[in-house]
This record gives sequence, C-alpha cells and structure tokens, in this order.
Amino acid sequence: MRKSLIAGGVAVLAVAAAWTAVAVAGDGSAGAAAPGGSAAPAATAEITRTDLVDTRTVDGTLTYAGERHVAAAASGTVTWTAAEGSVVRRGRPLLRIDNEPLVLMYGRLPLYRELRRGVSDGPDVEQLERNLRALGHGDDLTVDDHFSYATYLAVLEWQDDAGLPETGAVDASQVVFLPSAVRVTEVGAEVGRRVAPGQEVFTVTGIRRLVHVDLDATDQALARKGARVTVELPGGERVTGKITSVGRVAETSGTGDPAQESEVTVDVDITLGKDPKTRMDQAPVEVELESERREDVLAVPVEALVALREGGFGVEVVEDTGGATRIVAVKTGVFGSGLVEVTGAGLTEGTKVGVPSS
Repeated sequence: MRKSLIAGGVAVLAVAAAWTAVAVAGDGSAGAAAPGGSAAPAATAEITRTDLVDTRTVDGTLTYAGERHVAAAASGTVTWTAAEGSVVRRGRPLLRIDNEPLVLMYGRLPLYRELRRGVSDGPDVEQLERNLRALGHGDDLTVDDHFSYATYLAVLEWQDDAGLPETGAVDASQVVFLPSAVRVTEVGAEVGRRVAPGQEVFTVTGIRRLVHVDLDATDQALARKGARVTVELPGGERVTGKITSVGRVAETSGTGDPAQESEVTVDVDITLGKDPKTRMDQAPVEVELESERREDVLAVPVEALVALREGGFGVEVVEDTGGATRIVAVKTGVFGSGLVEVTGAGLTEGTKVGVPSS
C-alpha cells in the first residue's frame, strides 16, 4: 500500500508563504523597520507559551485482529458453513461435514490428540473441561488436567446437545480451539464441496477492531509502542488509538519489475479507544503519528511568519506604545495545531505580532 507521508512543517510553511508573498521584510535584522513605517498591522496575535506536537499523517487500514486459517480434520461433503462476516462464539458450529458440526471452543492449544478416558494428563484436557463447564455440561466435573469419568459423562452430554455421535471422546473433527470468538472473513469450502483432512476451509479473525499500517521503514522511529495516535475513519469520524505492536522485521513489497522501486515497510498495529461506527472491513484510514513534541515553548500562529529577503523568517512585532512595528528574525521549531515554535531576540510571552486580517 502506497503511503502519503506529509510533513506538518512543510504544509504549514506553504500557508505562511501565501501570506509572505505580499509581506517581505528588509534585511531581517532585529529592530528593522517594517514595510509601511510605523503603521500598526490590521490584525495582531499574542506570542503564547505552550506545548507543541508535530505530527505525520500516514495511510492505514481498518481491519480485525488475529487472522487465522482453519483446516478440516475430517473428509466428507460440506453441508453447511457459517456466512462470511458472521461472528461465531463458543459452542457454535463453524461448518458441518456430512452434517456433523465442527464446533468452536476457546483455547490457545490446538486439539492435537484425541481426548478420551485413559489419555495422559495434560493442559489440553483442562482446556476441554473448562469449555464443557462454560457450556453448562458436567455438574460434577472438576476442571483439572485429568480426563476423569466425570469428564467422560460431560463429553457425552455435550455431544448429545451438539448433535454429534455420543462416543465420550473428542477429536479435531469435532472441535477447533481458538483464543476467542471469531469473525468469518472468507469461506474456502462452499456447500457441496468435498474436503479432505488438512484442507483449509475458513479464514477467521478476532472480533476486535484495529488499524494496520505498513509504515515505511525509514519512518520506523515515528512508531513507538504505547504511543497515542489519532485516526480519521471513513466519513470523517476521528478516534484516538494506541500503538500496540511494531514489527521487528522489515518486509519488502514490489511487482518484480526492476524498473519499479520496491517498498520496505514495517507492520504497525493500533488499538482504537472506542469501537468505530463503520462496519467496513479493510476500510482506508489516515493515522496521525507524533514525530516531535516540545514543551513550554514560545509560539505564534503560522500566518504570523514573514519571509526575509536573505532567507528564513521573522515576525512583525508591535510595540506596546504608539503601535510602531519592527521585524524580528526568528528561528522556527516544531509546528502543530496551526502554531509554530519561534525563538528570537527580545521575544516574550504576550508580545503582539502582526497577522493577516481575515
């Protein structure tokens, strides 16, 4: 994805240039007379002391967390599937093969062996028992790592309720363990299709929304884990977010055409502060990343900058008495929120400077 990286300082200097095109000062030295003699400017603003944050805007994508691929563990004909875009929760089927359901349960361990009476103790047994209890089966069941007779009875009860053969044993043809509820993003095996064990049948994600950014590797310093950002969503909705993941491995993308330059990016994931209104998946968004922060600095409106003939910028300072003006050369710093940091001889908080009249 091609990113639009806009430097805040460059953008606001373009605004200043539009004003200074008709307000170019003389030699730029402190105390130089402003064009027009001692006439006061039509409008003024005060120099303020504040905190400034410079931002960079990059493109991102609104999506869902935790993409996973689900494979069939049984052979047969697909007779039903959950719809794309639907949310499947614990105890509900993702699909049916030969009319027998593959049921979702919560857990991080895959079901790598058949669980039945006589199997050795293990965390996978505890994971199954925890789900059986959550689904209301096994009143006498103790959740631990041992497959007991109470576990066997709870499995029989669950299988009867789910419409599965009542064997008292559970394998990967009946259950898939995933960390939480999932959203079906792609169905790879439509109804009527024959499937075999190991064949991918679903792509799913978590139900938590996030923003993903393919950040140019040269701008990696802009993305700090835990940093706050602002995201503009489709329709103009703006929400705050926090960077929760920054990739450690750069990825190269390109068409393979030597004439076209490849892009080197790092993955950045952002968790949103609130659920966005839009339900669109893969929706384009804009993300404001903080590039620089300066605290307790003197600042003026960007439009107060006056271009100097010899280069650089100044501000038109208005004297307290008589309204006389003089140009003071300034060094600009951080831009943010329509303001720019300035340092210059004799500048203090509260000093009035000229700005274009509205």
